[in-house]
Amino acid sequence: MVQSMPDASPAKWHLAHTTWFFETFILSGQLAGYRIFNPEYRLLFNSYYKALGGHPLRQQRGTFSHPSFSNVLRYREHVDEAMQRLLAREPSPETLALVELGIHHEQQHQELILTDILHAFWTQPLRPAYEPPAERAATAAERLRWTAHAGGMVEIGAPDEGFAFDNERPRHSALLLPYRLASRLITNGEYLDFINDKGYSRPELWLSDGWDIVCREGWSAPLYWEKSGGQWCEFSLRGMNPLNPAAPVSHVSYYEADAFARWCGARLPLETEWEQTAKDHTIAGNLLERWTLEALPAQSNAEDQLFGDLWEWTASAYLAYPGFRPAPGAVGEYNGKFMCNQFVLRGGSFSTSASHIRASYRNFFPPHARWQFMGIRLVSHER
Repeated sequence: MVQSMPDASPAKWHLAHTTWFFETFILSGQLAGYRIFNPEYRLLFNSYYKALGGHPLRQQRGTFSHPSFSNVLRYREHVDEAMQRLLAREPSPETLALVELGIHHEQQHQELILTDILHAFWTQPLRPAYEPPAERAATAAERLRWTAHAGGMVEIGAPDEGFAFDNERPRHSALLLPYRLASRLITNGEYLDFINDKGYSRPELWLSDGWDIVCREGWSAPLYWEKSGGQWCEFSLRGMNPLNPAAPVSHVSYYEADAFARWCGARLPLETEWEQTAKDHTIAGNLLERWTLEALPAQSNAEDQLFGDLWEWTASAYLAYPGFRPAPGAVGEYNGKFMCNQFVLRGGSFSTSASHIRASYRNFFPPHARWQFMGIRLVSHER
């Protein structure tokens, strides 16, 4: 039931909401004779779908003492059994498309459960570890290289075939100027140089809104960094450990990523630049299936870090592609209505499933957010 901040949700709620998705959008209208498990759950576990009526405020989810966890498990078993009956009846392509959407929706919440557990454990005075520290050989950071790309007219967005969220379409042409993308994510050690150069005390490096937050919130380092005995430590799902200078810097906001880029004379990539670079790369890397539970230093084939380790901030506002139309009905609220005051992130993290991510995938968060597994990749100003 723990909800450590308004942006997080209890694990029990994640479990119930993903179950609610299948019941509400599929079973209720597609399976003859389906019995709603509990009519009150339609409101209780609705996240933000206004077309379906009311829903509780997000920050209230941690107060839901009922239903019990065991009841939520029974709810899930009830829906799972009904879904198996539905799938055994050769459902229509339209129904199967909703099932696939529900599976990807659940994969998103699997990742959110880990981010929310991390924040909950961080706010607990004992700072418990989700799993114990892993024994890893110490490695130095790979040398940062700049990979040149010619630019030109390119095709951006998901193709018509195969699964993609509606915000990844329609596929369209975009003009790119020549650019040079960094071969890996920025490391803790490189970000520490920014801190030591008084990066959090220099307003000329910051966007106006970002500087206001730095002053108001007292930011002086990424979220989950803490100084102990003169040494920096970092809290992760593997507990509080000494900062690894070769590992990618994580839990930085868009404002911090942008300020760091300015400090070192570079910029954040456009999402079109990122996608053009990543589209021919195999989806491989430090993803959920490896169960590392932390971002790792780049390996010798450093561009594999395009997928996994950390979501990468881009300089692109989260906006509709030309010709975008949200899906009809309540599921059309999934992405489109959030296309304001957010920035796009690309590439997935160590808690993203490999079957969920792709080069065209557009994640999005407000620029002040830091609790997701977010990192920095740069583009050089030199072409």
